[in-house]
Amino acid sequence: MKQRFTVRHGALDGVEAFLAVARHRSFRQGADALGVTPSAISQAVRTLEERIGVALFIRTTRSVGLTEAGQRFFDGAAPAFADLVAASEAAQGLGLKPSGLLRIAAPRGVMPLIVEPVILSFCRAYPDVELEIAASEELVDLAEGGFDAGIRMGQFIDADMTAIRLSPPFPFIIVATPDYLGAAGTPHSPADLQSHACLRIRQSSGAVAGWRLVDDGKPIEVAVNGPLIANDFPTLLVAARGGLGLAQLPAPMAEADLATGKLQVVLSEYAMQTPGVFLYHPGRRQVLPKLRAFIDHITAAAI
Repeated sequence: MKQRFTVRHGALDGVEAFLAVARHRSFRQGADALGVTPSAISQAVRTLEERIGVALFIRTTRSVGLTEAGQRFFDGAAPAFADLVAASEAAQGLGLKPSGLLRIAAPRGVMPLIVEPVILSFCRAYPDVELEIAASEELVDLAEGGFDAGIRMGQFIDADMTAIRLSPPFPFIIVATPDYLGAAGTPHSPADLQSHACLRIRQSSGAVAGWRLVDDGKPIEVAVNGPLIANDFPTLLVAARGGLGLAQLPAPMAEADLATGKLQVVLSEYAMQTPGVFLYHPGRRQVLPKLRAFIDHITAAAI
C-alpha cells in the first residue's frame, strides 16, 4: 500500500509565536508584533514546548532568554519559517504584475557596460517597480544588506548563489596610451613591469592588489608600483587614458578606447581570463515578480 507522507497535524503550531518572542526577548513585545494578546502567545509557546518536550525559554520576572534547546530550535526554525513566508508571498504574487522596491548591488565598473543601458527602459516598462542601484566595490552580503540581487564577476560569487550570465568570459588586459608607451617603452614580459608606472586598485579588504597574469598556462601575481591607487576600475581607466601609466582592466571596459586608438594592449599573451559578469541571488528563495522582470530584461539586453 502506498504511504501518504504529510507534515504531522499541528507541527507548525506555535512556531511563529516562539520566533516573535525569541526575537524580542519579550512575550509582550512578541504579542504586539503579531497583534495578539500576551496570554495567547504565552499559551502558544507553552503548547509548543509540551509538544517538543523541552523548555525553550528561561523566564524570570525581569527578562526572557533562550535555553540551549531554544537557541538550537531558533537557529533551525527561523530560516525555515522565512522560506515558508517567502514561498507563500511568491505564490500569491504569481498573478500580479511586478511592483515594490527592487534593490540591486553592483560594482561601478559594470555600471556603464551592463546596468546603465537598461535602467531607463526597465523603469519605463515596469512603472510600479522602484529600482534602487547601489554601486560599490564592496562584496556585499545580499541578505544583510537587504538586496534582492547583485551583479559581480563570476569568480567573486559564492557557490550557494543562483547565477545568471550577463556577459561572455573576457580577459583582464593591460593598456596604456601610445604616448606613454612611446616615452616609457613597451613591456615584453611580466618582469618588465617593474620599470613601469602601474596604476593599481585597492580591494574591499583594504589590500592593494597585485596584477594577476598567466605565464605558460600557470597563474602568477606580479607586485607592481605606480603613482595612483584607486578603489574602482573606471578611475583607473580615466588615468590610463590620460597617459599616467599602465592599467589592468576588464577588456570590455576598454573596448571603445582600443577601437579609437586612444589605448593599446600590451602583454596580451599573459592576460588572465575571467568567467564574465553574472547577476546572482539566493537560489533557495522564490524569485518575486519584480526580480524576475529585471532578470528577463537585463539578460535580453546584455548578451
